Amino acid sequence: MARDKGEILLGLSDAVVNMEEDKAVECANEAVNGGIDAYEAVDKGLADGMDRAGKLFEEDEYFVPELLIAADAMYAGLDVLRPHIRTDGGNVPARAVIGVVEGDTHDIGKILVKIILEAKGFKVADLGRDVPAADFVAKAKEIGAEIIGISTLMTTTMSDMAKVVELLEASGEREKYKVMVGGAPISAGFAKKIRADGYSANAIEAGELAVRLVAELRARDRGKAVSA
Repeated sequence: MARDKGEILLGLSDAVVNMEEDKAVECANEAVNGGIDAYEAVDKGLADGMDRAGKLFEEDEYFVPELLIAADAMYAGLDVLRPHIRTDGGNVPARAVIGVVEGDTHDIGKILVKIILEAKGFKVADLGRDVPAADFVAKAKEIGAEIIGISTLMTTTMSDMAKVVELLEASGEREKYKVMVGGAPISAGFAKKIRADGYSANAIEAGELAVRLVAELRARDRGKAVSA
């Protein structure tokens, strides 16, 4: 007997949080064959499971290895669903550039943010670690990114985050991008000081922030188009 939509979405979510790659693939195929919108399957199935895994991580029920295995299950399902996501309507995937600033090689936090962003449907260009400020700007322009995410775990490299914003302002294209920052020494006050658009304390919040910032950016652009 075929399962209904709610059961399939829950199956996707459970497969991720239970770290079951094969089950994630099975449920993703079930969603496609059942005519469920692929973006909805990602958002309310896979991403929901990743959110649940993230909460378990915050509560010290899961640790980094469990979160990464859950991500493997999420990616397995995403590989099935991605080709079926419509890009000619309201669910246009947003693009993001993320990386760790120059001078810092700590990237586990950045890896987790990438996982969450991809679970939410973002196309992510991961620049890795020890990334010069100019590279963030160049890559964002190259791929037409809407989000630039910058992280560091070191106080000595925090100033490089400001350089990214300064380069965008100097280019005259600052308004095209939303810049978000994070990492252990970073605060909302610091983000405001360097004129970033947002700060998140962890990967789950980063995903929610990115979605909100893209919505703000697109709403502003629609407003400009209407008034033009």
